[in-house]
Amino acid sequence: MSDNPFALWVYLSQSPLLWLTVTLLTYAVADAVSLKTRRYPLANPVLHSMWIIGAFLLLTKTSYTTYFAGAQFVHFLLGPATVALAVPLYENRKRVAAAILPMLVALAVGSITAIVSVVVLAEAAGLPRGLILAMAPKSVTAGVAMGISESLHADPSLTAVSVILTGIIGAIIVTPLMNRTGITDYRARGFAVGIAAHGIGTARAFQVDEVAGVFAGIAMSLNALVTSLLVPLAVTFLVR
Repeated sequence: MSDNPFALWVYLSQSPLLWLTVTLLTYAVADAVSLKTRRYPLANPVLHSMWIIGAFLLLTKTSYTTYFAGAQFVHFLLGPATVALAVPLYENRKRVAAAILPMLVALAVGSITAIVSVVVLAEAAGLPRGLILAMAPKSVTAGVAMGISESLHADPSLTAVSVILTGIIGAIIVTPLMNRTGITDYRARGFAVGIAAHGIGTARAFQVDEVAGVFAGIAMSLNALVTSLLVPLAVTFLVR
């Protein structure tokens, strides 16, 4: 050990537990800072956890494959966390049932807008076809979006990046935007961010208000279904 001062790091870096610990500690610190700022939008813990961990991986010359081998337990928990959204949904089922019609209308408009806007803007900017296909399902949760991307023969990794960026941007701007536009109904606020910014936006909605979180969770789930049906149609008619 004395001959190689970095031997301990070499040993630890090969342990999957190290990267799980780094991920959890980084998020815990970022979330504590976010809480101290009273959940200021730019103090989003997901945003800051990403760049901190990314910088750490670059400094230690650690590949993403090595990192993910340890952190994949967090990825596994995304499934149970999504299912757990059913609990507040059940507790607020009467509110949900009372707003079913406007929810369906908002779902149709929001899903179409999310898909068509990115495809049309990307076409206008002259982006390559492969990149446009990868970005088309940007507003649904990563697992579904990557599946849609694969079915279109696009690059799922590019899709994952666009999904994460969409979620973070949505989570940052949703509260100031809704306040500025005077929208005070937390059902509408939550449903809008759930359609536009999937899981990250839904997490932000729960931080603001439980009702907003419930409606964001519903929007996220329904939008995943609708988008998986609409993206192939949009690609057929809009992408050259």
